[in-house]
Amino acid sequence: MIIESAVRPEHAADKRLTVPPTPDVHRIAHEVVTHLARSGTLCTATPGNTVRTELTAVTRICLGWMIQRLSGEPPARRLDRLEAAAAGWARDEVPIETVLHAAHEGLKAGLELLIPRGGRTSGIDITTAITASIELLGLITSTVSKTYVRELKSVADEHHTSVHTVTSALLAGHTATAGESGIPIAERYFVLALAVPAHPDENDPRLDRQVVARRKLRRLQSALATQLGHGALTLLSVDGGTILVPTDACTETGIDELVQQLSAATSVDITATVVAAAAGEIPAATRHAHELLDIVEQLGLEPRVHRLTELALEYQLTRPGAGHTRLDRLLEPLDDHPELLQTLQTYLATDRNRTRAARQLHVHPNTVDYRMQRIGNLTGLDPTDSRTWWYLYSALIARRSRASCIA
Repeated sequence: MIIESAVRPEHAADKRLTVPPTPDVHRIAHEVVTHLARSGTLCTATPGNTVRTELTAVTRICLGWMIQRLSGEPPARRLDRLEAAAAGWARDEVPIETVLHAAHEGLKAGLELLIPRGGRTSGIDITTAITASIELLGLITSTVSKTYVRELKSVADEHHTSVHTVTSALLAGHTATAGESGIPIAERYFVLALAVPAHPDENDPRLDRQVVARRKLRRLQSALATQLGHGALTLLSVDGGTILVPTDACTETGIDELVQQLSAATSVDITATVVAAAAGEIPAATRHAHELLDIVEQLGLEPRVHRLTELALEYQLTRPGAGHTRLDRLLEPLDDHPELLQTLQTYLATDRNRTRAARQLHVHPNTVDYRMQRIGNLTGLDPTDSRTWWYLYSALIARRSRASCIA
């Protein structure tokens, strides 16, 4: 709908310019568009002569603005016809740089036709003409830019609404409904459950916590769009959520790289779990992924991508049943000794390294040894014995799982 380039009028040698007494705006507008068409290519997003007619009308209005300005009359503060045209160009995905380039070149061509060179009349000097040109160009640039931002934001909002609808339908198991949205549905997805911690600035009393959190979320969404375009489907909040990534848009190892990119973009360490599933199996896969994420957070594992292959034991230990209850009871003798329970948790979390555990607990390593001995006496299971320590580890997982369910 706009042209790529335009004629470049020769530099004026005269310092004085004159405005015709009664300029034929319709003729000049037609000639400007003709010059532009000859020197460039009109966008043909609209059939027939609609593009040329619309461009001619906009050019005529801009020339009228210039005539009023050079004649000393107050010109219009807005270019409504240009605003309407720019909205259409934005919706038709005409690049804004094409529109603004056409505005610059068209203004030069229009001045060449509107204000003839030479002649000694009481016309307008070149300084006045240049000032008016800059004002008009500024008005055109402002109008086009604001309109594009508004239209593109509207398109983005519509897409976000569609994505939200499709994602909700897939998470609910309504695959057929999701397919009616117009957004392509993949055969298989990587289902990611995300935990996004607070950014340090969210705890700064000088800043608005909600504003900082929303900025973090926008950076996450922007990074996701950069990596995957519009392929990913999301339901996210400032604390995390669910992302559906088509398996044909990302590899298994690519998921790890994706989460690293999201962490870098948000400046926080994101923890994620991933489960691959067919489109019709997404509800179960989502529950599974978030159950794994709960386990990862309960165990305090490092922030990265975690999978069932590495958490199979922990996952099974959190399932309800007789074994779960029996494991939980193994720690009952420590209920009246919170310092022993804390020491056991720290000792196992540091891979049974007494020195590291002591450092984290701010006690002497001998104190850790003493407490381990007491734990063994109370529970009948020695935390330092490779044959029995994993019972205590399993019991801690079962205990944390029960506490999470109660909470």
